[in-house]
This record gives sequence, structure tokens and C-alpha cells, in this order.
Amino acid sequence: MISILDRYNNLTQRIITGFIGILLVVLAVYNGEWTYFALFLAICILTQLEFYKLTGLDGLLPLKTVGTTAGALIFVISFLVEKQLLDAKYYLVIFPVTASVFFIKLYKKSDKKPFTNIAYTLCGIFYVAIPFALLNIIAFSRGTYNFQIVLGIFSLFWASDTGAYFSGVRFGKTQLFARVSPKKSWEGSIGGALTALATAWLLSYFYTILSPTEWLIVGTIIVITGTYGDLVESLFKRSIAIKDSGKGLPGHGGFLDRFDGLLISSHFIMLFLKIF
Repeated sequence: MISILDRYNNLTQRIITGFIGILLVVLAVYNGEWTYFALFLAICILTQLEFYKLTGLDGLLPLKTVGTTAGALIFVISFLVEKQLLDAKYYLVIFPVTASVFFIKLYKKSDKKPFTNIAYTLCGIFYVAIPFALLNIIAFSRGTYNFQIVLGIFSLFWASDTGAYFSGVRFGKTQLFARVSPKKSWEGSIGGALTALATAWLLSYFYTILSPTEWLIVGTIIVITGTYGDLVESLFKRSIAIKDSGKGLPGHGGFLDRFDGLLISSHFIMLFLKIF
């Protein structure tokens, strides 16, 4: 599939990959909680593996298998707890599994920077896996699984990204954060914000699980924290001197490139939906 798309320009690749990706997410999320679970568990694992692969490019040796297993476990436990198939006490399993990183590194005689590599192993869990686990809490935030919340949130991400991309290409002149991402502009960010908020307003007519005010607040959270998520991932890529996090999603880069906004936004969306 990737080799077939190589014959097209970047924009065409972006559109084709985006269409297939959106269709896959919509079908999985709409079909029910188990297809949602399977898809996002896979995405969580692939994104975390991509993160560890990139740290390896910088000469680091994180425990890829242990870190990814711990991340997948966190995702699975959070889903089962939210679905009320497990008691919340099973969250405690996460701590000894994570602590095993220290034991393993203790016996890695060839590792010259064990604590640096432990830190990056744990970073992969906290930066990638936990935000996906928080998506489970968001999905069940109204008591039971509700596809409207998940699809609504991703619709806002897609609207924001699309508005920012085309506004930036057409009007972008003023750099947003030159030190980290020279190509991102204030004009693109404003275009993305307007598109996302307009989408939030439209969503409130169809996805009534949240009120119009709640959708607008969620949209605002995504605009602000999603932008920071993009910048944080750009900072990570800049630190290891690469352009894209991977090649798995032609026109979009890798999984980190595609889900960078969610990795920061999910914390704040979860907090708003569960507390306020």
C-alpha cells in the first residue's frame, strides 16, 4: 500500500491516507466498544514502538519490549475497569510491572547509561500509553461506552489539523514557535482553531451526549493542548534531527505525527469530562 502511494505527491498521499484512516476509526468506534478497543490497542502499541525506535536512533537503549508490554497492560486494564469487568484495584498491577524496568537494567552489564535508558523507557509509557488509556476513560465518561464522544473528539482533531494545514499553506507568514517548528504559523493555528470550533458547534446538533457549551469547551481544549502536543512532538523530533517520526502513514509521517495532539489533549479532556 505504501509503495503504491509513493507515486503520488505529498498532498495526494495525505488525502488518501487520511480518508482510509478516518474510515477505519469511524467504523471501529461506531461498531462498538470491542472494535474500538482492538483498534486503539493496536495504535497504542505501534505508537509506543515507534517512540522507542526513534530513541534508538539517538544511541539510547530503552527496554522496548518491557515498556510496550507495560503500556499495553495499562491500556487493557483501564478499558476493562471502565467497562466494569475489572475492579479498580487491578490498576495496582501496573506499578510492579513498571518497576521491573529497574531490575532488568541492573543486569544489563553492557549498558553504559542505565538510568538514562530507564528514563526513556518510562517516558514511552507516560508520554504514549497513558494518554491512550485516558481515551478509555473519556469513552466511558458518561457511564457507558459512547461512540459519540470518541468520534466527536477525533472529528475536532481532524478539523483542527485540516484547517491549520490549508490555512498555513495559503496564509502562513508569522512563525508560531520558530525554535521548535519553523513551518508552523499563527495563521495556520488560527485557521485550525476556527475550523475546530465551527465543527464543535455543528457536532452539538448531532452528538447530543454533550451540550453545545461542552462541545465548544472540548473544542477549545483540543485547539490549545493539541497545538502544544504538536510542538512537543516536534521538539522530540528536533532533538534527534529527524523530519517525520516514521513512514507508516504516507503523507502524514508516522503514528506519533498523527496522534501527537491526543498525547497531550487527552489529559485535559478527561479532566473536564470527569470533574466539571
